[in-house]
Amino acid sequence: MDLYSGYINKLIDELAGLPGIGSKSAQRLAFHLINLPEPRVRRLADALIQAKQNVRYCKECFTLTDRDICPICQNPQRDHTTIMVVENTRDLAAYEKTGKYKGVYHVLHGAISPMLGIGPHDIRLKELMERLSQNREIQEVIIATNSSLEGETTAMYISKLIKPTGIRVTRIASGVPVGGDLEYIDEVTLLRALEGRVEL
Repeated sequence: MDLYSGYINKLIDELAGLPGIGSKSAQRLAFHLINLPEPRVRRLADALIQAKQNVRYCKECFTLTDRDICPICQNPQRDHTTIMVVENTRDLAAYEKTGKYKGVYHVLHGAISPMLGIGPHDIRLKELMERLSQNREIQEVIIATNSSLEGETTAMYISKLIKPTGIRVTRIASGVPVGGDLEYIDEVTLLRALEGRVEL
């Protein structure tokens, strides 16, 4: 039975297509949006369109930004001799929340997963190696991929690539639970994992 009109159903369907939004949450969001004043809805719609049109990858670390070089890579106060390799921008944000890491990042946008058909060429590994070869000042690469099978596989692969260059390669400590996604882990645990990193 069709409870709502076509426009409401369409809105609910679009919202339900977002990650982490089930049908009940989509309904709740749809009715909330419908009840907002029109200028507020227009601001939200404009923000979505502007983000889609203007957000791109940082030319150095490949995080999402609306500039050519993101604010972290541009910051002269950051330690540009240390690069932390993370799977996605959400992981970068999780480490930034600790307020303790002062180096820069490299975002892979994925992890090696033969089961899903994702190989080394499908993530930003080539760009990482180019970055390391172009910047002779880099002293340490911290691998902060997730503690999943894919994350561990990616960490070992990166370690094997970088070791011959003479750059120190470390892995965040296992204060991060196996199978845990970094974006959901509290700042204290992330900080302990960073401080307890081990040589690979």
